[in-house]
Amino acid sequence: MTVLVRGMVEADCAAVAGVRVSGWRSAYRGLLPDAYLDAMSVEADAELRREHLARAGERVAHLVAERGGEVAGWAAFGPDRAPGAGPGDAELYALYVRPDVVGAGVGRALTDDVVARAAGLGFTELSLWVLEGNARARRFYARAGFVPDGAREPWEVGGTTVTEVRYVRSL
Repeated sequence: MTVLVRGMVEADCAAVAGVRVSGWRSAYRGLLPDAYLDAMSVEADAELRREHLARAGERVAHLVAERGGEVAGWAAFGPDRAPGAGPGDAELYALYVRPDVVGAGVGRALTDDVVARAAGLGFTELSLWVLEGNARARRFYARAGFVPDGAREPWEVGGTTVTEVRYVRSL
């Protein structure tokens, strides 16, 4: 089945929130507290997606991937938020795929589109942060040309501190 990647619009916010919440619950079960994951609300997340979309600047992109006419994935990227990041440094803020279509090319299509769009905006490097314990995501990003650069950060989620590692790739 063909995957179509396009810019996200406000009408996509509820579907994107569903992708994000189900993606978190699937990818982070066993890594983050169950109570935190179970308490996530699609409705509350949809409101956050609307706010983020409305505030997106010229160099920030929110993308959706459609498969069979339904939103199956979402990605967002823009300028790197790290202190000292240069104007050519971009960051993949998020990439989530509906759990029922993981492995069907949705994530790859989003990643390829992000890379092309980021390069088109003049970025020369793309970074991302991934939970150290998320082996599946780390394999995915490695296959997409990202490599860990040694940076590690603690992240507190639901009363638990986990470690994120940074991956980078040239554009």
